[in-house]
Amino acid sequence: MTNLYKHIFWGATALILTVALFSLLSGSSPEPEKLTLDQLAAKVAAGEVAKISVSGNNLDIELKSGAKAAAKKEFDSSLSETLVNYGASPEALRAVAIEIKEESGFRFWAAVLLPALLPLIIIGAIFWFVFRQARSGANQAFTFGKINIRLFAPFKDRITFTDVAGLKEAKQELLEIVDFLKNPKKFLDIGAKIPRGVLLMGGPGTGKTLLARAVAGEAGVPFFHISGSEFVEMFVGVGASRVRDLFQTAKKSAPAIIFIDEIDAVGRERGAGLGGGHDEREQTLNQILVEMDGFERDTNLIVMAATNRPDILDPALLRPGRFDRRVFLDAPDINDREQILKIHAKGKPLDKSVELRKVAVRTPGFSGADIANLINEAAILAARQNRRSVSQDDLYDSIEKVILGPERKSRAISVKEKEIIAYHEAGHALMAASLKDADPVHKVSIISRGRAGGYTLKLPVEDVHLRFKSQFLADLAVMLGGFVSEELVFNELSTGASSDLREATGLARRIVTQYGMSDKLGPMTFGRHDGALFLGREIHAERDYSEEIASKIDNEVKDFIDGAYKKAKKIIASRRKVLDTIAKTLLEKETLEQEEFNRIVGRFNLKPLAA
Repeated sequence: MTNLYKHIFWGATALILTVALFSLLSGSSPEPEKLTLDQLAAKVAAGEVAKISVSGNNLDIELKSGAKAAAKKEFDSSLSETLVNYGASPEALRAVAIEIKEESGFRFWAAVLLPALLPLIIIGAIFWFVFRQARSGANQAFTFGKINIRLFAPFKDRITFTDVAGLKEAKQELLEIVDFLKNPKKFLDIGAKIPRGVLLMGGPGTGKTLLARAVAGEAGVPFFHISGSEFVEMFVGVGASRVRDLFQTAKKSAPAIIFIDEIDAVGRERGAGLGGGHDEREQTLNQILVEMDGFERDTNLIVMAATNRPDILDPALLRPGRFDRRVFLDAPDINDREQILKIHAKGKPLDKSVELRKVAVRTPGFSGADIANLINEAAILAARQNRRSVSQDDLYDSIEKVILGPERKSRAISVKEKEIIAYHEAGHALMAASLKDADPVHKVSIISRGRAGGYTLKLPVEDVHLRFKSQFLADLAVMLGGFVSEELVFNELSTGASSDLREATGLARRIVTQYGMSDKLGPMTFGRHDGALFLGREIHAERDYSEEIASKIDNEVKDFIDGAYKKAKKIIASRRKVLDTIAKTLLEKETLEQEEFNRIVGRFNLKPLAA
């Protein structure tokens, strides 16, 4: 749009300059004197007129003095008769050269039409130039029905399954698609139906787009890539027209792959209360459904789509015959994260001391995109310090930067506040070291990052997919460790524990209402979370229980919090010397890594307790 405004500006400027030039040229020659017929007759009678040129009703007069004049004669009346009627004698008229000019011809019509048409021609040329630019722009403002599709050639910047770390099951599922695109005949000969679509489902950054490109690279076929949001415009029927154009274009290059990223932009469930039954988004979705159902049996065309919200997709998209394959992409485990780190570390010089396995241990829950960002941040940090290789500390710092934000060492805090933060983080760390079911401490710091005044980095020993009640209870006690530490040491509470209390309360409520771990309420869940949708998000959880149950839920949540508080208070009060040692070391060094922290608590022979 910036280029469009630029062209409009220059077009308007050119028009203004043209008008100014015409005005200047027309004003450069002196205007002829305007005479009435009686004045002209008087000058003829006085012998002052040398020549009169007649062009229609216009009279161009040349005086004997060399001056120019102009006049108009009467309509349908001869010039000589008019002048005689105004007092000029026939003898005086015979002394004047009278020339009659032909009105027809190019010059006549140019003189009549050009002043009116020239501005219109200029304006039309400006609009034509602007429209041409708009048509060739990315928005295709004046070719509404054409799709702005991006084609990746199969052998240019080729990506294969070897470039995608992890996702073993997903790649195995997609090998069938590759085999079909390479050898469709063996499937058709045995009567197997062509798979219509593949839906890639996974969190943001898990590699859905990368995996789709890898399928195209393995099969060696054209790969058409488009985002779901590019179908829908403010004009009615544009989305459906673009869908038709997309499939027509792809069929010409078959065998090929169409990849629709973020399909939930147009594939959201119909009848969810958004727009009417004929709004533009639903018309676009209907056209996609028709096109996918309309494939010929021997059309070598696969539609791949990606979404991180499969729960809001319309059921018609997910039925057999549309998206026949559904591939789930999970967050990478520790082995996959190590492989992803190796892939993204290519081209970046690493110190010999770097151990990517240790980095993988510290990044549970990281997606592939998060890991790529981590490596890039580490390289930036090394370059900022004018070093030519990336160290292990650079990678560790980049993990914390991705999770919490950049360090804020320049943040001015008082000695008292720094002491409170040190004891707060020491309380978290001590509780984590004291409970058997808590995750081990990897780092404790009182250096501010993002919004956090300090932080305690706890990470599981191995990737876990199931959590137990004992682990939740340990987490609650660790969350309240900072709060209890402040209370015992300073006999006063600060606002620093507000986020811990909020997280602890939320966890306790989930234990009761979602995980069925309450002894009093039993193995039940409370509150339905499949209610109304608004822009892909739930407005609220529908309440499906009585006021009496609500009161019991609140009491159970309070009991869990109270139990965690009492456990934290008991442990920290009994191990006050350990707390003081950790806090004083933090005040001195600001940061404790896992090895040093373990040495400190190891001097006191701490034995982990059951949660």
